[in-house]
Amino acid sequence: MIWPDFDVEHLLVSSEQMSCLEEALLSGGMPVSSLMEKVGQGMVSWLEKQPFLIEKGVQVLVGPGHNGGDGLVVARELHLRGINLEIWCPFPIKAALTKQHLEYCLWLGIRQLDQPPDVSSEALWIDAIFGLGQVRPLPVFIANLFKARENSQPGKLVSLDVPTGICSDSGKTLSSGAAVALATLTVGLKKQGLVQDLAIKNVGKLKTIEIGLPKALLNTLPKTQPRLILSSDLASSPWPQIDPDAMKYQRGRVLIIAGSDRYKGAAYLALRGVMASGAGSVSGFFPEKIASDLWKVIPEVVVQGSLSSSSECFLELGQLLSEFDFSRVDAILIGPGLGNFEKCFSFWEKPLRNFKGLVVLDADAINQIADSSQGYKWLAKREGPTWLTPHLEEFYRLFPSIDTSNKLKAASEAAKITGTGVLFKGAHSLVASPKGEIWQLEDTFHWSARCGFGDLLAGFSVGLGAIGVASSNQLDDELLALSMFLHAEAAKISEKGAGAALVAESLSKITRALQSQDVAFST
Repeated sequence: MIWPDFDVEHLLVSSEQMSCLEEALLSGGMPVSSLMEKVGQGMVSWLEKQPFLIEKGVQVLVGPGHNGGDGLVVARELHLRGINLEIWCPFPIKAALTKQHLEYCLWLGIRQLDQPPDVSSEALWIDAIFGLGQVRPLPVFIANLFKARENSQPGKLVSLDVPTGICSDSGKTLSSGAAVALATLTVGLKKQGLVQDLAIKNVGKLKTIEIGLPKALLNTLPKTQPRLILSSDLASSPWPQIDPDAMKYQRGRVLIIAGSDRYKGAAYLALRGVMASGAGSVSGFFPEKIASDLWKVIPEVVVQGSLSSSSECFLELGQLLSEFDFSRVDAILIGPGLGNFEKCFSFWEKPLRNFKGLVVLDADAINQIADSSQGYKWLAKREGPTWLTPHLEEFYRLFPSIDTSNKLKAASEAAKITGTGVLFKGAHSLVASPKGEIWQLEDTFHWSARCGFGDLLAGFSVGLGAIGVASSNQLDDELLALSMFLHAEAAKISEKGAGAALVAESLSKITRALQSQDVAFST
């Protein structure tokens, strides 16, 4: 079973791949004019369902290519429906079909502006200047126009296919200014760059305009093609199955190494994440001030050993790990709130290097590896599977030679050179596997980007990973993607608040529903 589905709703493509798919449609016999009509009519249909956007008129900014032609189809249809409409062409029209549409619009009596539209106009701007595959900076007058429009009338612009001035592969802004859209109506399939954190402000709500891509054509894409995980995928989530008669030590055994005097809460939140996962048993090594009181707040956790409050704690940790029976755990989490003491990596690297179960490396564990003489190359020496959960700064410290301007490529490269599953955290987090698979989030609750959420996610990930090991003794990076997804869904459905501790309750609710295969609650 492929999860999520390999279909129009989930697939993410590069600009080159989308162009090839469109060319395949055209070579199969679909007329260019028919494709343009289908795209334009789909955009009109969406706009008609948002009457508040077009009630004060529409101004269409028409580009020189086929994106401009799509905009002119929209202009024609809205004009025929009685919408007050104007068009502006900042560049000479080059595409023959777009020229025909312009001539017809003018024949219908649509007014063409000689000057740029007034940035303070209450009419909706429809950005149809440049679409797929933008790589060059915008002319200064266009970049400045979009900046002035956003300052004067925020939320009064819709982009067709790709916001003008945005790279459709990386999501980065190509100029000092670019279109800032309330919504982007993208054609055929979602472009990879449009769901990246860099593009969120410019893209707004992302809506796909279908063009009838047949399943056989989609199947020409690689099986490792990046895919989105959507709220609708909750019911089909690949939850690992445990034998009903399994005892607690057969339901995923987790060891956590987390916390410090300065970051006590990190350990608690990571433990809340593990408990929410439903793992069968949880134990850990913690600083003394955490270990002594842990039984009062999370009595299920077994304290394997307590550590002092200085850099000496890592020397103690190394001794404790050298004496620990690793056959008693399926997965280990190290990192949340540890502190990044210098030259402490050597005290814990050998025991974890030789551990054949899952190791999840988060936060300060990642920083300590980055500061070591081995750096990321140590990861390839691990005898068991490894998951990394870095945010952008941690990723850059560990992989300074990898270009992070395209997060999809960066995470994929890191996964391949280290043999690890990489959860690259952000507003739209993504997971990359060494096999080349990529899963990404899109419709997330951005208010949940707060302190403690990474600790909760790390704990939930190691818990779910331990269950995966216990269920089949094999680990698929799909479970790391599932952890990321369920963590994001929990933030969306949390009724009590958006704090990490409160979201942990929602995470437990989702876990219980999936365990009982009852996912009919609202997300």
